[in-house]
Amino acid sequence: MGNVIHIDEARIRDHLGEMVRGTVEEALNAMLDAEADRLCGADRYQRSEARKDTRAGHYERSLQTKAGEVKLKMPKLRQQTFETAIIERYRRRESSVEEALIEMYLAGVSVRRVEDITEALWGTKVSPSTVSNLNKKIYEKIEAWRNAPIEGAHPYIYLDGIVMKRSWAGEVRNVSLLVAIGVTSEGFRDVLGICEGAKEDKSGWSSFLRHLVDRGLSGVELVISDACRGLIESVADYLPDARWQRCIVHFYRNVFSHVPATKVRDVAHMLKAIHAQESREAAAAKAEAVIAELRRQRMGKAADLLEERIEETLTFYAFPDSHWIKLRTNNPLERLMKEIRRRTKVVGAFPDGKSCLNLAAARLRHVAGTEWSTRRYMNMQPLHEMKLQTHGAAVA
Repeated sequence: MGNVIHIDEARIRDHLGEMVRGTVEEALNAMLDAEADRLCGADRYQRSEARKDTRAGHYERSLQTKAGEVKLKMPKLRQQTFETAIIERYRRRESSVEEALIEMYLAGVSVRRVEDITEALWGTKVSPSTVSNLNKKIYEKIEAWRNAPIEGAHPYIYLDGIVMKRSWAGEVRNVSLLVAIGVTSEGFRDVLGICEGAKEDKSGWSSFLRHLVDRGLSGVELVISDACRGLIESVADYLPDARWQRCIVHFYRNVFSHVPATKVRDVAHMLKAIHAQESREAAAAKAEAVIAELRRQRMGKAADLLEERIEETLTFYAFPDSHWIKLRTNNPLERLMKEIRRRTKVVGAFPDGKSCLNLAAARLRHVAGTEWSTRRYMNMQPLHEMKLQTHGAAVA
């Protein structure tokens, strides 16, 4: 059958990689020499009246590139410091490598895992302090984004908080991150802001809403959130013209806490029937029937809660019916909260509140630049016109 030729692909890849690395190293060193000649005003060993400086040897320096580690021969000059436009002074990595490290960290890769990946790809480990220093570059942009002016009206906004762990005076304590997203008058979603609060109380929410209003938040007609007392009081102070919609999912959970486990499924169907009615009046009538049924089945606490708080969950009926399904719950923001949790769970306890806030904000900024915010979320066909049409239909 003849001789069978075996090809060692691993050796070929190693050989090609070494060739590429050698070529990159040779090209960079040639460019450095050419730049040194330009600064001197003459080629090496050339006698010329135009010469401005002379060489004083060189020193070696390593640089991590996508092709691997290369050894650079950095020229030294006698009368001036050699400053190259090719590689920043003290830089030890190619910019594309630095960008890859930042992207890995922000995408949810732990620092320890980043070390392992860099060793596998480039043959050298990157220390946690190096990753931290690289992230300072992106955090400067994050801080500018977090405090940028809010442009245009946002008729609908969603508010929620998420609890994280951080080190504080040698102890691990809880810290809340308060987040707001909105829907613009054109129907697109927008991340409005994120701030740190010691906890989700009135003080924390007031500070956050003041931060949003100072940046230009305007045109708010409806706020969707859970029933955090501090949040509700702060909304009344800083957004007095806005109505409040209690998230029905959170409300259902509150009701279920007073319902036997065997009855949760049946009660869920009852509650969903209330919010599936064609008008607020019909929903209120349905709620009365559900309350009576709960009392009949001896679930008095659930019936009392429904009777006292059901009105808080029916505010969405005052807005266009095409928006109802998206105004009843805080789901659009809950999805982002899961993304923050996914990203931060690899960290555990943050060393300080700033790093916690920056990492969560970086993730939100990434989401804000994706299809999430560029895809129309609602048909906002001038909102006041839709309200008039809805009101006219109700009257008819």
